[in-house]
Amino acid sequence: MGPSGSRSRGAAILAIALGLAASAAAFAHHSFAMFDNEHQVKISGTVTKFDWTNPHIYIQVNGGEAGKEPKSWTIEGASPGILNRIGWKFNVVKAGDQVTMVIAPLRTGENGGLLKLVKLPDGHVLNNGGFAGAATIPLD
Repeated sequence: MGPSGSRSRGAAILAIALGLAASAAAFAHHSFAMFDNEHQVKISGTVTKFDWTNPHIYIQVNGGEAGKEPKSWTIEGASPGILNRIGWKFNVVKAGDQVTMVIAPLRTGENGGLLKLVKLPDGHVLNNGGFAGAATIPLD
Protein backbone atom coordinates (compact mmCIF):
# COMPACT_ATOMS: atom_id res chain seq x y z
CA MET A 1 0.00 0.00 0.00
CA GLY A 2 1.40 3.41 -0.96
CA PRO A 3 1.46 6.64 1.04
CA SER A 4 -1.93 7.80 -0.28
CA GLY A 5 -3.61 4.53 0.82
CA SER A 6 -2.17 4.90 4.29
CA ARG A 7 -3.48 8.48 4.52
CA SER A 8 -6.94 7.39 3.35
CA ARG A 9 -7.10 4.67 5.97
CA GLY A 10 -5.87 7.10 8.63
CA ALA A 11 -8.54 9.61 7.61
CA ALA A 12 -11.23 6.93 7.77
CA ILE A 13 -10.11 5.86 11.25
CA LEU A 14 -10.10 9.49 12.40
CA ALA A 15 -13.62 10.01 11.00
CA ILE A 16 -14.90 6.92 12.80
CA ALA A 17 -13.27 7.98 16.07
CA LEU A 18 -14.79 11.48 15.82
CA GLY A 19 -18.19 9.99 15.02
CA LEU A 20 -18.04 7.72 18.05
CA ALA A 21 -16.96 10.59 20.29
CA ALA A 22 -19.81 12.77 19.02
CA SER A 23 -22.40 10.04 19.54
CA ALA A 24 -21.12 9.38 23.08
CA ALA A 25 -21.39 13.09 23.87
CA ALA A 26 -24.93 13.22 22.49
CA PHE A 27 -25.93 10.15 24.50
CA ALA A 28 -24.43 11.63 27.69
CA HIS A 29 -26.32 14.89 27.13
CA HIS A 30 -29.58 12.95 27.03
CA SER A 31 -29.01 11.03 30.26
CA PHE A 32 -32.12 10.24 32.27
CA ALA A 33 -30.16 9.75 35.52
CA MET A 34 -31.92 12.67 37.23
CA PHE A 35 -35.26 10.84 37.01
CA ASP A 36 -36.33 7.99 39.31
CA ASN A 37 -37.51 5.37 36.82
CA GLU A 38 -37.93 2.75 39.55
CA HIS A 39 -40.58 4.75 41.44
CA GLN A 40 -42.89 6.07 38.74
CA VAL A 41 -46.03 7.96 39.76
CA LYS A 42 -49.35 8.85 38.18
CA ILE A 43 -50.38 12.49 38.22
CA SER A 44 -53.54 14.18 36.96
CA GLY A 45 -54.24 17.82 36.42
CA THR A 46 -54.80 20.77 34.16
CA VAL A 47 -52.25 21.74 31.53
CA THR A 48 -51.17 25.36 32.02
CA LYS A 49 -48.54 25.46 29.26
CA PHE A 50 -47.24 23.24 26.46
CA ASP A 51 -43.82 24.05 24.97
CA TRP A 52 -43.13 22.29 21.65
CA THR A 53 -39.45 23.25 21.60
CA ASN A 54 -36.05 21.70 20.94
CA PRO A 55 -34.27 19.92 22.43
CA HIS A 56 -37.22 18.70 24.58
CA ILE A 57 -40.91 19.45 24.91
CA TYR A 58 -42.29 20.55 28.29
CA ILE A 59 -45.77 20.24 29.76
CA GLN A 60 -46.68 22.40 32.77
CA VAL A 61 -49.47 20.86 34.83
CA ASN A 62 -51.32 21.96 37.96
CA GLY A 63 -52.33 18.83 39.84
CA GLY A 64 -50.58 15.81 41.21
CA GLU A 65 -50.96 12.38 42.72
CA ALA A 66 -54.39 11.31 43.96
CA GLY A 67 -54.98 12.30 47.57
CA LYS A 68 -52.07 14.74 47.71
CA GLU A 69 -51.94 18.53 47.63
CA PRO A 70 -52.07 19.87 44.03
CA LYS A 71 -48.83 21.46 42.83
CA SER A 72 -47.33 22.93 39.70
CA TRP A 73 -45.36 20.27 37.80
CA THR A 74 -42.88 20.57 34.93
CA ILE A 75 -42.84 17.41 32.85
CA GLU A 76 -40.10 16.85 30.26
CA GLY A 77 -40.63 14.93 27.06
CA ALA A 78 -38.54 13.86 24.09
CA SER A 79 -37.68 16.13 21.18
CA PRO A 80 -40.39 17.33 18.78
CA GLY A 81 -38.73 15.31 16.00
CA ILE A 82 -38.99 12.03 17.92
CA LEU A 83 -42.52 12.75 19.12
CA ASN A 84 -43.72 13.81 15.67
CA ARG A 85 -42.63 10.43 14.28
CA ILE A 86 -44.78 8.57 16.84
CA GLY A 87 -47.97 10.58 16.37
CA TRP A 88 -47.58 13.77 18.37
CA LYS A 89 -48.29 17.18 16.82
CA PHE A 90 -47.43 20.68 18.02
CA ASN A 91 -51.05 21.22 19.11
CA VAL A 92 -51.92 17.79 20.56
CA VAL A 93 -51.75 19.20 24.11
CA LYS A 94 -53.31 22.57 24.94
CA ALA A 95 -53.56 24.81 27.98
CA GLY A 96 -56.75 23.90 29.81
CA ASP A 97 -56.61 20.19 28.89
CA GLN A 98 -57.27 17.73 31.70
CA VAL A 99 -54.58 15.03 31.46
CA THR A 100 -53.37 12.00 33.37
CA MET A 101 -49.70 11.04 33.11
CA VAL A 102 -47.27 8.40 34.24
CA ILE A 103 -43.94 10.04 34.98
CA ALA A 104 -40.55 9.17 36.41
CA PRO A 105 -40.21 11.90 39.08
CA LEU A 106 -37.10 13.95 39.69
CA ARG A 107 -34.76 12.32 42.20
CA THR A 108 -34.45 15.68 43.99
CA GLY A 109 -38.10 15.54 45.07
CA GLU A 110 -38.94 18.70 43.12
CA ASN A 111 -42.21 18.81 41.19
CA GLY A 112 -41.03 17.54 37.86
CA GLY A 113 -40.42 14.40 35.93
CA LEU A 114 -39.88 12.53 32.71
CA LEU A 115 -43.01 11.71 30.76
CA LYS A 116 -43.76 8.04 30.17
CA LEU A 117 -47.44 8.16 29.11
CA VAL A 118 -50.09 10.84 28.80
CA LYS A 119 -53.85 10.35 28.47
CA LEU A 120 -55.47 13.23 26.62
CA PRO A 121 -59.02 14.56 27.23
CA ASP A 122 -60.36 12.49 24.29
CA GLY A 123 -58.96 9.31 25.86
CA HIS A 124 -56.07 8.98 23.38
CA VAL A 125 -52.84 7.77 25.03
CA LEU A 126 -49.40 8.86 23.79
CA ASN A 127 -45.99 7.69 24.92
CA ASN A 128 -42.67 9.54 25.00
CA GLY A 129 -40.72 7.44 22.50
CA GLY A 130 -38.40 4.53 23.09
CA PHE A 131 -35.43 6.35 24.58
CA ALA A 132 -37.38 7.40 27.69
CA GLY A 133 -38.28 3.82 28.56
CA ALA A 134 -41.65 2.28 29.24
CA ALA A 135 -44.11 3.02 32.00
CA THR A 136 -43.89 0.51 34.83
CA ILE A 137 -47.27 1.38 36.39
CA PRO A 138 -50.70 1.45 34.77
CA LEU A 139 -52.15 4.72 33.52
CA ASP A 140 -55.71 3.86 34.56
